[in-house]
Amino acid sequence: MTATVHAAPVVLTMTGPPLVEGAVLVENDLVVQVGPRSGMPTSVRVRQWRGVLTPGLVNAHAHLEYGPAFAHLSSAGLPFAQWIQQLAGIRQGLSDVDWQVQARGSAHQLLKSGTTAVADVVTRGPAIVVAGSLGLQGISYVELAAVDDARWPAALAKLETLLMTTGRPVGVSPHTLYTLSTAVFRELTSLARARGMRLHPHLAETADEAEWVLSGTGAFQEIAERFGFQFELAGSGAGVSAVRHCADLGGLGPDVHVAHGVHVDASDRAILREHRTAVALCTRSNAVLGAGEAPVADYLREGNVIAIGTDSLASAPDLDLLAEARATRDLAVRQGLPRPEEQLVEALTLGGAKALGLDLGTLKPGCRADLAVFDVTGDDPYKALIDQGAGRCLATVVGGRLVHRR
Repeated sequence: MTATVHAAPVVLTMTGPPLVEGAVLVENDLVVQVGPRSGMPTSVRVRQWRGVLTPGLVNAHAHLEYGPAFAHLSSAGLPFAQWIQQLAGIRQGLSDVDWQVQARGSAHQLLKSGTTAVADVVTRGPAIVVAGSLGLQGISYVELAAVDDARWPAALAKLETLLMTTGRPVGVSPHTLYTLSTAVFRELTSLARARGMRLHPHLAETADEAEWVLSGTGAFQEIAERFGFQFELAGSGAGVSAVRHCADLGGLGPDVHVAHGVHVDASDRAILREHRTAVALCTRSNAVLGAGEAPVADYLREGNVIAIGTDSLASAPDLDLLAEARATRDLAVRQGLPRPEEQLVEALTLGGAKALGLDLGTLKPGCRADLAVFDVTGDDPYKALIDQGAGRCLATVVGGRLVHRR
């Protein structure tokens, strides 16, 4: 048996108030005791850290395969539709090995910044094994995009293959309401639920999406016509918001979390709450792509389940969740919500766990020993993490193993 006590001036268990001079006893890959440092066994190895010790963070929306080779797109200043086309162009030149290299580059950024679980959206396929191979908890969501009824049989065959590839939990990501036919979107939700898999679509990310779903016009109609997709919404739309239409298609529920949730009004937020569907906020990606600003303050005031994701290096400067949380905090404050730091640390841990439907984001006896330590100080540990934590991860422990130390 390998046992280690990880101690720090402040320990956030996310199951109760902060522990001052707290500690976590880890045996092999499990947490077996959490409490005051003074109450820990004296006969085991002790790692005394400075700063704040937390559960490993949960990235609720990422595309690991869009790694360093795509990073220049995050500073290109392209409108969303053009950004998608540039992304597609880079994709064409990568081999299976290249895709795995890209995903590993992204995954190492996660581990170096205290993230130990991720909702990884996988489109191309070869990189689906990477997250699990590095010990990251979470779910790999196999994504289908650019599929109408005619393309569905081939897409289904690819989906079936990928769902059998990875060694960690898998789910299905019906990409968006504007890249799938209505019938295909329904088929994907039905397939996932028949197999007990979770769903993770992008939803209400851009104004163009809102226009497409409402009236079937705009930039996404032009793209569908250019590439010959036969989508039911083209030219007519559904006459409702993206959130309402997704709900009508069976795309919301407690087994779903959606990415972005930018263009939503009070009625849409109520629909998400009624369906117990969490939202993964990606504030910096939305800013880079000109997608708009999610109503973070309203989500938090109204009680929506919120998680935080970084999206990919193609639309964010890095994959540091605390940098993402700081940008999200600043947005919430501008929207009139003072001091949301504790709620956002909860979003990075408990919120991510709820979004993925997994027992993550806490430090308690019996849980897997995933934890992170940040070199921050202050009277309020939640505020200290949001203010100072980006780039200051001292250590990351995955399944009891120290995988990063600064």
